[in-house]
Amino acid sequence: QVQLVESGGGLVQAGASLRLSCAASGRSIGTYTMGWFRQAPGKEREFVAAIRSSGSFTYYADSVKGRFTCSRDNAKNTVFLQMNSLKPEDTAVYYCAADRGYNGAYYESWIYDYWGQGTQVTVSS
Repeated sequence: QVQLVESGGGLVQAGASLRLSCAASGRSIGTYTMGWFRQAPGKEREFVAAIRSSGSFTYYADSVKGRFTCSRDNAKNTVFLQMNSLKPEDTAVYYCAADRGYNGAYYESWIYDYWGQGTQVTVSS
């Protein structure tokens, strides 16, 4: 079993930056694909970003491309989401997730085996 704990969320103004962290425990996530998803009130959970085990490949939703950067430190069993130029529409609960396999559908929430509890990000205009 893997436990994931997100941190780093908060209330910021538009244009500001935040760095989310996802700390894993229970076992190493070094071979896992890690994903970030978000869910705004009244909306479905949506894909934000994903990073393969080596960190060499990253993927982003069009809505965050160029503003968000996903990275990982396998030695620390932690994944990060650097969010720059935040917009009010980025307001949501952000979740990290871990996929034990190497699934091509990294943007699909159903492929992920473990989820964190989420961290709230609120961006005011």
